[in-house]
Amino acid sequence: MDWLEKKGIDPQRITTGLALLAGIIVIGFIDNFFLMWLVFGALYLISFYEANKLFGIENNTLYAYAAILWLVAGFYPYADDLFFIAAVIFGSVLAYTKELKFKYFFPFIYPTASFLFLLTMYSEYGIISMLWLLVVVAGADIGAYFVGKSIGKTKFCETSPNKTLEGVAGGILVSTGLGFMVGITFVDIDKAIVISLLGGIASVFGDLFESYLKRQAGVKDSGDILPGHGGILDRVDGYLFASIIMLVLLRGLV
Repeated sequence: MDWLEKKGIDPQRITTGLALLAGIIVIGFIDNFFLMWLVFGALYLISFYEANKLFGIENNTLYAYAAILWLVAGFYPYADDLFFIAAVIFGSVLAYTKELKFKYFFPFIYPTASFLFLLTMYSEYGIISMLWLLVVVAGADIGAYFVGKSIGKTKFCETSPNKTLEGVAGGILVSTGLGFMVGITFVDIDKAIVISLLGGIASVFGDLFESYLKRQAGVKDSGDILPGHGGILDRVDGYLFASIIMLVLLRGLV
């Protein structure tokens, strides 16, 4: 592992990444709704905790509501609808009691809505849609990193100073190309291109949004549960935006 450190690569990051990849392969191979619900649920509750810290929220009661919401999502056929039901309930209680703080709903928007959309996407379109999403987001990350490192010069935005316009463009191109190769097995050519392209763009801004939250909170990572990677939100940020866009497009175009 010494040669990795000499190249500026954290060995823990590699080890954790390989473990995550192995877990994804096993879960994908089993392809079971209950297992997917369980795994997404664990990731969701940890992400919910990390989001509360980023939003500066200290209210332990919210975790009980989050757990109940996810429990219902395991049985209700349209999990993404639960976000809107939760919004209606929260707004009603807020107006009636005038005791709730509006910011308490923030973690029910991010990351709750996205995890509900993720579960719905798997439920409606199966494991191939999860593979497609995985390839799109991973392609955006990998493409942005290598293109940015090689030819990146123009700063993308102030929120994430390390991102370059060239890197982002390269990431979206790679994401679209790789996503297309999976999507073409699922939908027509034009739809595969459009969904992969817009999913890749959404992934970039999902990453950017989490960077914004961390900057606002004054922290480097959302957590430390993943050695070398940070928190769960640090790993799933791109998926949280891309999943919503891809599910909406799949419903509208397929």
